[in-house]
Amino acid sequence: MSEKIELEEKKEHKHSHHHDPKEKKRQLNRISRIIGHLEYVKRMIEEDVDCAEVLIQISASKSALNGLGKEIINEHVTHCITHAVENNDTEALKEFQTAIEKFL
Repeated sequence: MSEKIELEEKKEHKHSHHHDPKEKKRQLNRISRIIGHLEYVKRMIEEDVDCAEVLIQISASKSALNGLGKEIINEHVTHCITHAVENNDTEALKEFQTAIEKFL
């Protein structure tokens, strides 16, 4: 299955800029909606709802999560990667490449 990143192991932002607070709030709101949707899927399973209906809702959850990932990629390219290129930060570019490979 997919890798789980422990919070203790997470990397701090090494860049000199900060993410837009409005974008961060928007992303956190999207995550909250996705969590709510997954809780609904959990209830569906607990209540023995038809498997086809559960699968449709799982598909919708996956789609929402992928959309969030694409949004984060776009923001990262717009801000972090642009900054990395301007400062010849090859480490940041390699990290981004690795992250994209795992996302895809």
